[in-house]
Amino acid sequence: MAALVSPVLRLNMSGASDDPEIESTRYAAAIAMAEYADRNGFAIVNVEEHHDADIGWMGSPLLMSALIISRTQRITVRASALLVTLYDPVRLAEEIALLDVASRGRFVFVMGQGYRPSEYHAMDRDWASRGQSTEFVIETLLAAWRGDPFEYRGRLIHVSPRPYTRPHPPFFYGGMSRVAVLRAARYGLPFFPAQPMPELERLYLEESQRLGHPGYIERHEDLSLLIIDEEPERAWQELGPCLLREARQYARWSMIGVERHHEAEAESIAALRSQRIYEILTPDECLARVHEKSGEYKPILHPLAGGIPVERAWHSMRLFAEGVLERL
Repeated sequence: MAALVSPVLRLNMSGASDDPEIESTRYAAAIAMAEYADRNGFAIVNVEEHHDADIGWMGSPLLMSALIISRTQRITVRASALLVTLYDPVRLAEEIALLDVASRGRFVFVMGQGYRPSEYHAMDRDWASRGQSTEFVIETLLAAWRGDPFEYRGRLIHVSPRPYTRPHPPFFYGGMSRVAVLRAARYGLPFFPAQPMPELERLYLEESQRLGHPGYIERHEDLSLLIIDEEPERAWQELGPCLLREARQYARWSMIGVERHHEAEAESIAALRSQRIYEILTPDECLARVHEKSGEYKPILHPLAGGIPVERAWHSMRLFAEGVLERL
């Protein structure tokens, strides 16, 4: 049986430029690429959140999501992950409700609490109490989105607009730890692991069943970050420095005892290439991969990775749409 192809456009805006004209062009291109993805059969445009990044990253995923929603009609806009403990919870409830209403339910987020103390410092949040903060945010969001006045820090308040999606805007709980899966099960939230984690997934389902929740896991089996080019050898020479730049930044955020798929301790482009975290494929190679898959296949296109020039990013997008999707 042929795979159901649900392409994902990843926009993390890593590789920031010091030139304001270049940076403005990059963001305009990212929004236009989301619009192009919407018209050409992509399922999801994914934005991220990180702060205090040497090479820049996306610090305003909700604002970026709003800009994308305003230019698209069908595609799901997903913030993965949204670091909810870095926000005021009532303002967060209001802004997500607005995105849900404006998009008619197309905005989805993966709730995360982050793993870098420097981000908590930058946002003036307490790292030591992040677990308690996460649970307070969950409880506040769920109460706020019911649409009725609710008690918040000892007083009744009311949040508007009331969400379009009932009972609340769609979201997952993300994480890579035992604490995370137990928290997701306890609140009856669907779980979104950052990578396949069979033992934790089994624990989540067992705990959900014990608590009387159905439990649901959103899985991404193939996490390769794809660039499409007619000449991969040449493309690796030209774009490899951008990919290595992004990979090295991500590796500097490593956590002791946790192996993350996209974490590459690569000292050279050749070493990075051998790890296949990033892959540069021809349209024919990408199409062959699609035909090898079964079930739902979610290829991740990452055209602007690490500051890839806009014109090359557009080339990758068009090759995928015209050379892969149109031929399925």
